[in-house]
Amino acid sequence: MLAVPGARIGASGSECECARDYFSGLRFASGSVTFVGSGFLGRRSPLRQSLRISVPVKEIGACFFCIQGRQSRESVPKMVNVNGEGGKQCCGGEDLLSESNSDLFKHGDDRSTIAGNNKPLVSTVGKSTNIVWQDCSVGKAERQQLLNQKGCVIWITGLSGSGKSTLACALSRELHARGKLTYILDGDNVRHGLNKDLSFKAEDRAENIRRVGEVAKLFADAGLICIASLISPYRSDRDACRALLPDANFIEVYMNVPLEVCEARDSKGLYKLARAGKIKGFTGIDDPYEPPLNCEIAIEHKDGNCQSPCTMAEQVVAYLEGKGFLYA
Repeated sequence: MLAVPGARIGASGSECECARDYFSGLRFASGSVTFVGSGFLGRRSPLRQSLRISVPVKEIGACFFCIQGRQSRESVPKMVNVNGEGGKQCCGGEDLLSESNSDLFKHGDDRSTIAGNNKPLVSTVGKSTNIVWQDCSVGKAERQQLLNQKGCVIWITGLSGSGKSTLACALSRELHARGKLTYILDGDNVRHGLNKDLSFKAEDRAENIRRVGEVAKLFADAGLICIASLISPYRSDRDACRALLPDANFIEVYMNVPLEVCEARDSKGLYKLARAGKIKGFTGIDDPYEPPLNCEIAIEHKDGNCQSPCTMAEQVVAYLEGKGFLYA
């Protein structure tokens, strides 16, 4: 039986900080351990879909990832079996949750099942309980083959007035001319429908980005080149969206345009209103913008000169060509 790590901080609702970076975290609540997965149990496992899978826990030990690299494998504390009996010693090391080591899941013809029987794996995701991931014989690879392109998310971030929407439209037009299927998720446009219930408070901005990230993930899974154009000021929110996809399929484009240039443009008149105190929490004025640390593409504003939309689009297209996204 596959053992799963417990948590050093086993309080209800707590999260292991170090495990979060390894596979999006371990959460513990109501006597069960829930994994938020990112691909450790095979292509068709629900863990690849970032679902949370709860299993009963009777004994919670220290998180394996908390001590990995700091103590010898022999000192790894007790782990917990999925049957809740607990007390098993870790012997899998870094391969504890690898596909080759896992007998927790096996892959049926049309869905993931629990090892040893044919029952579908019932999961809990957030507040949704008793749900089952439904697989289909037509997958992402088949859709990409049909479109002759690879699905991905191009995430354009920057201050208001930096040219995000201009680049998004120019890029979409250029790719369309090449016979490639795209869709733009514009920050203002999604607030006309999907996110019209959200304000610009910090918690609502985070939820706005989360929703767009999930929709962008679906578009990429459909085989489309999804272009998300949002200020998305907080680095942690953008990183959370990146974590939804394989890293190579998330392409962060930073519009590196100085605040004074964006404010001088002020095509929507928003900076003027923010300076007058009529808009609160406006990014760049009284709310911070956290620039990317390791973006894939940076569109630079050099010597007071702004690149043309076509030039900016060509820079992104060249990246897509080089990484093989424009053919299946």
